[in-house]
Amino acid sequence: MGHRCFDVSIEDQVAHVILNRPEKRNSMIPEFWDELPEIVEDLDRNARARAIVISSTGPHFSSGLDVKAFDPAGGGLTPSGEDARRERITRGESFYQTVTRMQRTFSCLEACRIPVLAAIQGGCIGGGVDFATACDMRYASEDAFFTIYEINIGMTADVGTFPRLVKLIPEGIVRELAYTGRRMPAAEAQACGLVNRVYPDPESLVAGVLEIAREIASKPPLAVYGCKRMINYARDHTTADGLDYIGIWNASMLQPEQMGEAMKANAEKRPGDFVDLPPLRRRQARDES
Repeated sequence: MGHRCFDVSIEDQVAHVILNRPEKRNSMIPEFWDELPEIVEDLDRNARARAIVISSTGPHFSSGLDVKAFDPAGGGLTPSGEDARRERITRGESFYQTVTRMQRTFSCLEACRIPVLAAIQGGCIGGGVDFATACDMRYASEDAFFTIYEINIGMTADVGTFPRLVKLIPEGIVRELAYTGRRMPAAEAQACGLVNRVYPDPESLVAGVLEIAREIASKPPLAVYGCKRMINYARDHTTADGLDYIGIWNASMLQPEQMGEAMKANAEKRPGDFVDLPPLRRRQARDES
């Protein structure tokens, strides 16, 4: 199935999802918010890949939300009379529904069982920061920069930046970025832990991140899923809760057969023959999202 905002390919059990609107700086138009969860949930539900790499094209990873594409007046028509009154009364609820839909789009990256790696070149602006922080890991080229741009247009970022960013980098840095809207270059992003590694250029960035994804894909999928589930849980809960949950998880999920294969494959210096995650039933997929 074709997409307006993305190209998708799968090779070596790694799904490569590429933002494909470079002429528009990969701005986030209405289709974006439906296509991304459709792609990610399909990969996860049908166990079509063991890792996902998200990269981009053109000068920027993403310039963020395309505000012009969300015209509240409906194509430039200004409501009047009773229609205007109804719009004033329901505006808050309509806005809330739109924001929660966008939030769910990025939350699908956390909810899926598969690790998601972001390869960021150029600008990661506004909603691009929301996008990147929802991924498991972030990598950047030297020309990359991050900016919480919303303050420059008189609004507060609301699609995921703050709940996630304050758990990735020091709070004082988050506040500075949020209050000033300044650009954080790739080197600074690496120094404070926002990105794992910086590559010289976009080409080496994508190649390097795909190689990391292939390494992840070579590991036992159930164990990788367990790691992602435990890390997310530990981030959001107390140490005591995290210890209890990992005990319960391994009591039901630990697979001695896969452990034995992993150790044997390492000793024989060969790829492991691991079982893929089972496909999700549609009800399960909806519940986990």
